[in-house]
Amino acid sequence: MRECGVPHLFALAASARSKCRGCARLIRRGELRFGERLPNLFGEGEMTLWFHPACAAYKRPQPLLQALGETLENVPDREGLERAARASLAHRRIPRIDGGERSPSGQARCRSCRQAILRGSWRIRLVFYEEGRFFPAGYVHLACRKAYFETDAVLVKSSTSVRT
Repeated sequence: MRECGVPHLFALAASARSKCRGCARLIRRGELRFGERLPNLFGEGEMTLWFHPACAAYKRPQPLLQALGETLENVPDREGLERAARASLAHRRIPRIDGGERSPSGQARCRSCRQAILRGSWRIRLVFYEEGRFFPAGYVHLACRKAYFETDAVLVKSSTSVRT
């Protein structure tokens, strides 16, 4: 997908109606959010995909780094966001992470070892990004994370949750 001429942006949320495209949680009113500007797929003009800055650092690192380089806004934890975005860029599969969960059945297969993921065991949920949307891409055993992601540094603790 080509990028539009309007730069990506950081803005305070005017209401609590927008959802983060990365984690699907609401972005609270007054909270700083990152907007990735893309051509509108359904008509003329551009569209803005909103993210929490931390979610964008992991899921959309390239646009976030571009916006950080161009913005004059005071972005909290700018260094931490840049560090997370650069780590996501350094390992091409890290942006595919969509969280961790226990397997509800034994039907899914690991994308790394191709073995069944047993019911009740931990797995990492994966997504692919295409045309402004995230699409489900399967799962990886928690034990296979180093082989699949080519790094063991995929477990990051945040103040609200653990990002797998």
